Amino acid sequence: MVVLRPGAVAAPPAARDIQQGKALYDRQCATCHGASGRGDGPSAGGLATKPADLADGRIMNPLPDEFLINVIRRGGPAEGLAPTMPPFEKFLDPGQTAQVVAYLRSLAQPPRRPEQEQPLVHVAGAPRQPIFFNHVIHASSFGIACEYCHADARRSDFAGLPSVDRCLGCHKIIGAQDNPEIRKIHDYAGRAEAIPWVRVFRVPEFTYFPHKPHIRARVACQTCHGPVERMRVVGADTGPRLTNDLKRLVGLTSPAPPLSMGWCIDCHRAENAKGAKAPLDCVTCHH
Repeated sequence: MVVLRPGAVAAPPAARDIQQGKALYDRQCATCHGASGRGDGPSAGGLATKPADLADGRIMNPLPDEFLINVIRRGGPAEGLAPTMPPFEKFLDPGQTAQVVAYLRSLAQPPRRPEQEQPLVHVAGAPRQPIFFNHVIHASSFGIACEYCHADARRSDFAGLPSVDRCLGCHKIIGAQDNPEIRKIHDYAGRAEAIPWVRVFRVPEFTYFPHKPHIRARVACQTCHGPVERMRVVGADTGPRLTNDLKRLVGLTSPAPPLSMGWCIDCHRAENAKGAKAPLDCVTCHH
């Protein structure tokens, strides 16, 4: 068996791997997750949070193999989940872990589609947040729209950050008893403090960037922010770069860095070629 590096795309598993994965699952996982993966194993009733329904393709299919492997080998906290999911790296080697994942994929209803096989995205230098909010779980697996948490984007200049109350809208119950990361939300609420989220995306102070018109123009959030639904920790490699400016100075053409002025202008020109009316005058962003 070949164990893939993070981010690699897996070939369809062989029937033998699925069969061996089932045997490993029955021995190591069925006690909590149940014989058919529905989260109804004999030990599930004693857990504060019911084990996930591993056969629900709506939830499981968007999760990359790397995510599932990390949870199995390092336990739930490795992805911001509850520690009631223990690490199994002492009991399953990497090849066996991949076989368990292959078996789990075979349970999915509806079945996983090829376009759902998207790898995780790792951004170097992504900041450590006060709470491990895993976008892979929220935005990808559960499909929560960006504007549910960043509700100001459609009506103001700023996207906004989720408040304690917004987080508690779901997590007043979900994970409140056994997830240390969710316990932090309750602690902030008990102290009447805002969550001190670390800002990731920033444009220069002399630049005006309003979210509202971009949302109204149906610009996808990923256009500017990247595939955040595949980032366990959101990071950004954006802004002007001296090397890029020097290349253009000597006549070399290269794509402008994300969220730099050239990148924005290129985007506006491309949209205008499709019939949009995106402004190109300086005072639009600098006034």
